[in-house]
Amino acid sequence: MTEKEIVLDEPRAVNALFAGDYVNNKKFVEEHFSVEISAKNSRIKITSKNKDSACKAYTFISELVQIYESGYTIYHKDFELVLAAVNKHSSCSVKDLYSEIIKVSPNKNTIVPRTITQYNYIRAMKKKDVVFGAGPAGTGKTYLAMAMAISYFLGHNFDRIILTRPAIEAGENLGFLPGTLEEKIKPYLRPLYDALYEMLDFNEANRLIEDNVIELAPLAFMRGRTLNKSFIILDEAQNTTPEQMMMLLTRIGFESKCIITGDPTQTDLPGNRISGLVHAMKVLKQINEIAFLNFTSKDVVRNPLVEKIVNAYENGE
Repeated sequence: MTEKEIVLDEPRAVNALFAGDYVNNKKFVEEHFSVEISAKNSRIKITSKNKDSACKAYTFISELVQIYESGYTIYHKDFELVLAAVNKHSSCSVKDLYSEIIKVSPNKNTIVPRTITQYNYIRAMKKKDVVFGAGPAGTGKTYLAMAMAISYFLGHNFDRIILTRPAIEAGENLGFLPGTLEEKIKPYLRPLYDALYEMLDFNEANRLIEDNVIELAPLAFMRGRTLNKSFIILDEAQNTTPEQMMMLLTRIGFESKCIITGDPTQTDLPGNRISGLVHAMKVLKQINEIAFLNFTSKDVVRNPLVEKIVNAYENGE
């Protein structure tokens, strides 16, 4: 029998460390590492018949302690995701994930990568001016790009944020749809609005949109423009044509950054038209200044059922 003990600075840190849900999170760690955990006052004791299991659990909880003592809290909804990330990737630690956090609005939670691919994606967005993030839904491609855009904007690194998607369902011929221009384009941009409101206070987000500091527009509206000192996000890029993709990439002006996200397997383009996302990832792969990140079902951070659904479709006939 192997025993390991961790001593915290204060008794209440035990509950805070386990995000206010000591019982469920304790059970989760015990099941994943095949250990028993007991806590009394400021001491956490780890016991296991397997020395390796005890050491892994000790390392994991020790890293949680370091994160907690640095001033961060791993919230209940995040706890399982962090543990899952460390379990899936032996090269990834809790400390690694929290070294690439994204700070958005002061009233919103800090955003932390939940998988090694997300971790590498954030690092790439910090270092490169053009980044492609390709993979299935639920992997955080657009969400993290939005978080990075807001973080940079609030830090005065960019003058504006441009959020765009191809309105493929309407063939980008929006004039035939009823309603005002805003009413026509809003359904296609709703996922971007959702992410925006999650990271900024509602009134603040609306003010920035009204002042055109944050611009949400269909891809067709980017034609002919030069976007200087802008953080640009192209979402649903699998529904662009190669011509549209080239059009956007050549809009990038000085001191700008462009993040392109999409799922190559979910194109809505008519006929056998090649996706601009797929095409760009082939023809641009030799350019060192551009980063390419490929997400898989293992990077899904929504309801665990989503990963199972993605795997089922990938393995189906």
